[in-house]
Amino acid sequence: MQQSFYTGSSSRDMHLSSSWSNQLSNRIIAAPLIPLYASAPGTIRFASTQKDVPVESVSSKEIVDLPAIPEAPTPPANLVPESLMEAGEPSFASIGLGGWSPPGMIQNCMEFLHCTWDIPWWGAIAIGTLCVRTLIFPLVILAQRNSAKMSNNMPQMQVLQLKMTEARQSGNAIESARYAQEMMLFMREKGVNPLKNMIVPLAQAPLFISFFMGLRQMANTPVESMRDGGLFWFTDLTLADPYYLLPVITSATLYLTIELGTDSARLSAANMNTMKYVLRALPIVIFPFTMNFPAAILTYWACSNFISLGQVALLRIPAVRDYFKIEKMVSHPPSALPAKKKGFVGGMKESWDNMKITKEIEERQRLDEIRFAKAGKGPLVKTFKYDPTKPHSSPVNPNSNPNQIETQVTSNLKSSSKH
Repeated sequence: MQQSFYTGSSSRDMHLSSSWSNQLSNRIIAAPLIPLYASAPGTIRFASTQKDVPVESVSSKEIVDLPAIPEAPTPPANLVPESLMEAGEPSFASIGLGGWSPPGMIQNCMEFLHCTWDIPWWGAIAIGTLCVRTLIFPLVILAQRNSAKMSNNMPQMQVLQLKMTEARQSGNAIESARYAQEMMLFMREKGVNPLKNMIVPLAQAPLFISFFMGLRQMANTPVESMRDGGLFWFTDLTLADPYYLLPVITSATLYLTIELGTDSARLSAANMNTMKYVLRALPIVIFPFTMNFPAAILTYWACSNFISLGQVALLRIPAVRDYFKIEKMVSHPPSALPAKKKGFVGGMKESWDNMKITKEIEERQRLDEIRFAKAGKGPLVKTFKYDPTKPHSSPVNPNSNPNQIETQVTSNLKSSSKH
């Protein structure tokens, strides 16, 4: 068995060697002769011969050309991103960015601005922020109109609000509900709705989150062209600002926006002094966190704050307010307002007292409900001097007048007969 195996192998090797020798001889015949050197003048020696050949005989021989070498295959179009061929950098889809999620759509818009119009990354972020804030500008106008109406009708609203608070603190639910109904009718008559002041923050929240997540993914991947896509001192948008100037600018512009008036309304006009104190502390609280943010995120945040300041300054111009049909703000002196202005400590103390009173009222109502349930399910409580289901006879006084005694006995007999 082993001998036959070697025999078969040797025959196969002989067959392969013979076939290769035949191909090699054919190739030598068909290939052009390659001259090496000449041993005598006027002669040429080729690699396929062992003797010199005259030069005249070389020109008379027919040289067969080899077939042309095929060109390299072209890779499929789907493997070569358009941005790689046009801009010289990989597309977002090839590095795991983009898509149809909100952050992915933000990334697609940034890629379009950068690759199609050849805008640097800081410019693409600024233009994207401007476009988004322009789209929600009608909501800013709507909130400003509502804010002006609330400010002009603040004295009447504060009167109703104080009455409703007093009724609630005293535990009079009926009076509290009545004043709440009056407040609702008054606001409907004047076209005021406090929820309209929250339209702009509610619209900005998903946009801010989408930009934040999208730019953070771009910086963490990272997109190589963002390493030199910054401006001035923050050239690398994938890293934090080494001089901490962007966090300072972001916090300062946020404070100015809160102080001068947010996009929705002036907080003092909405009787939200405590909330205003809280928002004033917000830029200081967020500063340690923004220090480590990539420069791309802070570029968007700073641009958004500058746009907010521009909108607030624009809507303070009387001609602009008249064009957008925003009422003129009436300045009420503090003496004309029923609710006196309180400081931060006074406002916090009042809020704490209101919370305590509300909790006590709720506890009282809960105890009343428990007692009512017990009274309905437990045994009857005796609240009478005698059993009304049994006949009752009054005792006869022997010292009384005989006529009175007779009348009393007659009444007792009648009551007994009735029972």
